[in-house]
Amino acid sequence: MEDYRRQGGIQQLLVAEQEARQIVNAARTAKMSRLKQAKDEAEEEVAKYRAHMEKEYQKTFLESTGFSGLNVKRLDDETVEKIDHLKKQAAKVSPEVIALLMAQVTTVKV
Repeated sequence: MEDYRRQGGIQQLLVAEQEARQIVNAARTAKMSRLKQAKDEAEEEVAKYRAHMEKEYQKTFLESTGFSGLNVKRLDDETVEKIDHLKKQAAKVSPEVIALLMAQVTTVKV
């Protein structure tokens, strides 16, 4: 009878150990899940903060360098004027250049 009780106690200990193992595994799983969730939340927060800081930097950069809409428009206008000026100059010398090229191409040197 004593052996039977001892076996029953051992059996209870084995069952209790198995239950404890399941509880520990469940706790580990929950901990890993929470750590992953916290990591994802932190990465999202970092991305938002980075985007915010980049926006602030761009704003500060544009203000400090003077690249406002007005300056961009002025630079575009100046560029168009310079291009028009260069086209007019090219049109003036174009006949001379063509004549020079034709003379060089059609002249036969012996």
